[in-house]
Amino acid sequence: MRIEPVTPGTRPELAEQEARIMAGRGRISPLYQVLLNSPPIAHGWEQMLSAVRNRSSLPAGLRELVILRVAVLNGAPYEFDAHVPHALKGGCSRQAIDATREQPLPATDAWSARERLALELTDAMTRDIVVPDALFARIQEHFDAQGQVDLVATIGAYNMVSRFLTAFHIGHA
Repeated sequence: MRIEPVTPGTRPELAEQEARIMAGRGRISPLYQVLLNSPPIAHGWEQMLSAVRNRSSLPAGLRELVILRVAVLNGAPYEFDAHVPHALKGGCSRQAIDATREQPLPATDAWSARERLALELTDAMTRDIVVPDALFARIQEHFDAQGQVDLVATIGAYNMVSRFLTAFHIGHA
C-alpha cells in the first residue's frame, strides 16, 4: 500500500467511528483502514456508500453487476473480488459475473435486457464520461427517476471506490 492504514483500536479518538463501521459492515476493511487517516472523509464515504449499497431502489443483483463492471474497467481486482459474494447473494449467476470481465460487453443471455442496459451505461460513464443521448433515452424507458439516480450514483460512487483503491494500491499483493 502507498499509505499506512490505521490499525483498528490504536487511535482512541476514532473508537466511535470504528464502532459505526463495524456495526454497518462487520469489519474494518483495508479500504476503511486507509480512509480513517481522514476521519471526515471516512465518515462521508461510509454514509454515501451505505446509502448506495443498502438503501437503493436497484435490485441487488443489478447493483452488484454494475459494481463488478466498474471494477473490471478500472483495473480494481480487490473491488471485484470483494463484490463477487454480494453478486452471488443478490442472485447473479457465475455466467453473469464472468461475463462482466469481457471486453467489449459480450452478447450473452446471462443478463436481462435491463441489466445489459445498466452495464452499457456503466461502460459509457466509466470509459467515456459523457453518456450519449440515445443511451440515456433507453435508460429513461427502463428506469424511473429514482432508479436513474440510484443507477448513476452507483456507477459514480464505485468509480470513486475503484480509483481510490488503485491509487493507494489497496489490495495489491
